[in-house]
Amino acid sequence: MSAAAYTIDDSARSEDADVWFALPSGFVPLPLHELAAARAAALPDGPLVGLGPVLRLAQLLLGAGAVHCCLGLHADDEGDGRPLLSLFTLARRDSGWAPRSVLAGRAAAGAEGAEHIEMLDLPCGPASLVQTRVKEPPGLGLGAPSGLFQVTAYVPCLDGRGIVILSLATTAVDHVQHYRDLLRDIAATVSFEDPLPELSDDATDKD
Repeated sequence: MSAAAYTIDDSARSEDADVWFALPSGFVPLPLHELAAARAAALPDGPLVGLGPVLRLAQLLLGAGAVHCCLGLHADDEGDGRPLLSLFTLARRDSGWAPRSVLAGRAAAGAEGAEHIEMLDLPCGPASLVQTRVKEPPGLGLGAPSGLFQVTAYVPCLDGRGIVILSLATTAVDHVQHYRDLLRDIAATVSFEDPLPELSDDATDKD
């Protein structure tokens, strides 16, 4: 059996990168900065008018501190096969120093309206996972009268002075447990040390 194939984003090789993670298939990156800039430049009757909800979402996410965003599209193989939509984001938040387990617990305890809380013991250290229900931001038109289910993993940085926040939001109410399991698996891939092998000179010279 062949090993799973991964696509490595260019940002993983950036000298500024200090956190790495892996996503399963079905997620497509959204260029937040480009979309937010497009919204600012869009004309009321221009070609981007149909993308209004997406452009507004990008602006909202940047305002909330998101540095990475992906749109998830998966088939409902337990139902009628319809597409299930989700949104994955990663954000960073600085904090005063505290033991990492304390940071994780404090983040979980501070979550409003939590329907599920659990502590995680990840390969990179302690973390917490919280499930909440949030209201759909006005003007997005996602068709979610019951709101969005959001699962959030709080993963403290190695120095205990910041926290990485991974969130997965979906309107698929009947599949919240699956999305919770999915985010738990994604959080387990988080690393604060470069997990990528160094490329040799011979490898980089090949076509």
